[in-house]
Amino acid sequence: MYIPGFFVVSMLNKTILMKFFLSSFFNGLTLAAILLSFVPLSLLAQQPGSGFGDPSKMNIGHFYGKVVDENGKGVGYATVQLSGKKFDPATKTLSEGLISGQLTLDNGDFSLTNLPVAGEFTLKVSYLGYAEMEKTVSFGVKPPQGGMPQGAPTSGGSPGAGMNFDIDLGNIVLKPDSKTLAEVTITGEASGTTLALDRKVYRVDKDASATGGNAQDALKNVPSLSVDIDGNVSLRNGAPQIFVDGRPTTLSLQQISADAIESVEVITNPSAKFDAGGGTAGIVNIVLKKERRIGYNGNVRAGTDSRAGFNLGGDVNARGEKINLFASGNLNQGNGFSTGETYRQNLYTNPLTNLTQITDGENTRLFVNGRAGIDWFMDNRNTITFSGSYMHGDMQPNDVITTTIDTLLTTGLSRSVFVRNSDESRNFMNTGGTMAYKHLFPKAGAEWTADLNFNRVKFVGNSDYQTNYSSGSQSLEKQESHGTGQFMTFQSDFVNPISDKVKIEGGVRAALRSNTNDNANYFFNQADNDWVQTNSLSDHYKFSDNVYAAYGTYSQQFKRWGYQVGLRAESSIYTGALTDRDSSFSIAYPISLFPSGFLTYKLNDLDNIQLAYTRRVNRPNFFQTMPFTDFADSLNLRRGNPQLLPEFTNSVELSYQNIFTKGHNILISLYYKQATDLITSYQFSEYNADLGKEVIITSYANSNYSAAYGVEFTSKNTVSKWLDMTTNLNVYQSRLDASNVENSLVINRMSWFLKENMQFKLPAGFNFQLSGEYRSKASFTPNEGNRMPWQPGPTNTAQGYTLDNWFVDAALRYDFLQRKASLTLAVNDIFRTRRNGTYTSSDLFIQEAYRYRDPQVARLNFSYRFGKMDSSLFKRKNMKMNMQGNDMM
Repeated sequence: MYIPGFFVVSMLNKTILMKFFLSSFFNGLTLAAILLSFVPLSLLAQQPGSGFGDPSKMNIGHFYGKVVDENGKGVGYATVQLSGKKFDPATKTLSEGLISGQLTLDNGDFSLTNLPVAGEFTLKVSYLGYAEMEKTVSFGVKPPQGGMPQGAPTSGGSPGAGMNFDIDLGNIVLKPDSKTLAEVTITGEASGTTLALDRKVYRVDKDASATGGNAQDALKNVPSLSVDIDGNVSLRNGAPQIFVDGRPTTLSLQQISADAIESVEVITNPSAKFDAGGGTAGIVNIVLKKERRIGYNGNVRAGTDSRAGFNLGGDVNARGEKINLFASGNLNQGNGFSTGETYRQNLYTNPLTNLTQITDGENTRLFVNGRAGIDWFMDNRNTITFSGSYMHGDMQPNDVITTTIDTLLTTGLSRSVFVRNSDESRNFMNTGGTMAYKHLFPKAGAEWTADLNFNRVKFVGNSDYQTNYSSGSQSLEKQESHGTGQFMTFQSDFVNPISDKVKIEGGVRAALRSNTNDNANYFFNQADNDWVQTNSLSDHYKFSDNVYAAYGTYSQQFKRWGYQVGLRAESSIYTGALTDRDSSFSIAYPISLFPSGFLTYKLNDLDNIQLAYTRRVNRPNFFQTMPFTDFADSLNLRRGNPQLLPEFTNSVELSYQNIFTKGHNILISLYYKQATDLITSYQFSEYNADLGKEVIITSYANSNYSAAYGVEFTSKNTVSKWLDMTTNLNVYQSRLDASNVENSLVINRMSWFLKENMQFKLPAGFNFQLSGEYRSKASFTPNEGNRMPWQPGPTNTAQGYTLDNWFVDAALRYDFLQRKASLTLAVNDIFRTRRNGTYTSSDLFIQEAYRYRDPQVARLNFSYRFGKMDSSLFKRKNMKMNMQGNDMM
């Protein structure tokens, strides 16, 4: 759903531009570069001339300058527009209109060429979060009177002889905007932060530490988010739903290249417009890069790391007057390693036993993905988009697990040791397609959109296990699994501004999801010298999850305050079955209502306050409901629960923002969320006939009640021209009542989370970035749920807590070749302290476990940007016009 260039040209007032910005971010677009689309149009209309007889031929003027903020730092991607009177050859008259415009370069420079020189012009400079600057400029030539401009030579001499048509406008200073109620911006070059009625937006495209990595590396530095070593994302200790370009995704964070990401939207309280399901903590929307400027442009990149991994990638965009073509591809090969330890004191065995488990693992992985599409600007008001994607992944994890069991006998201590080697192969293929349509009505801001998305994933996994015992015996097992999944959505939305202060929105959506999974477990019978299937441990499972929704919102703006109210209705039907036996179940919620409300009030020019309320649902995922016991780790067996119920969450948030001068900003949020039927993991014991012993099973259940309340501080400080700092602190109290899982199991815990990001601008084109995070003990830390069926579910635990964790990353970037090329060196977890860990205490056992994954990995990456503005792309060139494109700087 994309907007053609002529429409952007007509929307030059600031209010419409703000609305367009929000719409663009929701649909996965890149605002930076859209406005460049009108530059070639103006150039086509105004060619340099050599005489003063016709005012339309006086296009020899040149304005240039630099846009800076209050600290003198260049503001990149600011919109520069020049308007004035233009000669209309049809009517032979002068009329007011847009003459030229562009976006500033990274350093704030701009240059407007091929300009008419007669008369006065209005220069407007704007950038989201800054007050619009407007000034009158001219070349000193008065408008024509009687067909001849005043100041022009009357005979002999060349046009404008003795006059300067090359004008330096100097530094143009933008000041922070304090007049917009609906949207307030914390300014910053590398990590701009926007507070709107229902979302916050963080730019990550200039994050040097994420270069050459995946979405995990990109999201690590986003304030409010925490990403563990397995790619689980938490937002204020809750489980957000992951979107890509405004739609739910079947991809995991490891499968998305960080170099393809433009920005991340963090929506802590999604309005009725968004899905009510998928996460208890809101939505994290990953917006992919997509150029919109006329002409062609792109980027090529390559890199390697200290573990012999490598990455290759590139993207290209070519846009003409009627069509826009885009394509991108990435290849990432990595060699990962992990270590872990588990200490368990068993309380259910007789005699008592203590276990120590040491795990050493390696994982070779290869991801290949591509994306391509076309935007067709059918006419002035209709745009249709077709796009497709392909992803293939291959993983080869190998683990060596050494388990030591100390048995406390009356005669003394008895020790036994066994070593389990696992050799696994897992691969998947994900294909998808999108068709999107957008219609613009004559009324400004009114639009209707519709899109259809389809994804299909196929996965295959094979695992071989060999266990060697200290007694000299050996056992062999293997597991075979394969499955498919399909995810299709249809969505249609409309926006209707009743007036410049009142707007209504509405839409419908259908999401259809289905999965099948077949798992077979075998053991090697040495007596028969053959593999024998263990039927009780094999499983054939399928499920479908269909959600139908409709919503409506109403918003209104006043002088000092504004509000938005909405209501979403969803009907969901969830069915599951074991396909090899007569076993099925279903969960249906015919109608569930999800209200939302937002109230924003401007206290003064620099202080704003916002109150938000939403209701959401988190439905069980595939792994949580699959009634199959996973024996990959003999000490930590896992099984789903097909009787899980969805969890419902009510959230209230009060936010205060102050925009100080000199680049200092603060955002404070008080929040409270309460969930019923929280999905949590727990452990129980049972006798397994195939193993011939009592075993511990980790499964999932709905707890009675959970709640969390806290305060979050986010500040952005421009300490100097060479140092920017972003600080995020979250302190919260959590309460979990799981007495239905275990008697008197009620947990109260205070936890806190701190994140710091420092960016240093060094001389000679160098930039240095230092970022770190600390997370204290937490009662429950849900994951984001976007994972393959073989991957573990959430780390919610009702019988313990997650261990504290901290890490520091660093990166150095060098820009050269006029900022067209960049070389980046990044090192993650430089102190080797980042870990995942849990402490569990129950009537059955006491256990502490932790793992480290890929610490102290250095990545070296090179990227080169290219492009050329060319309005004649995709059409026959008119040689008489002698149009020349402008190389992208």
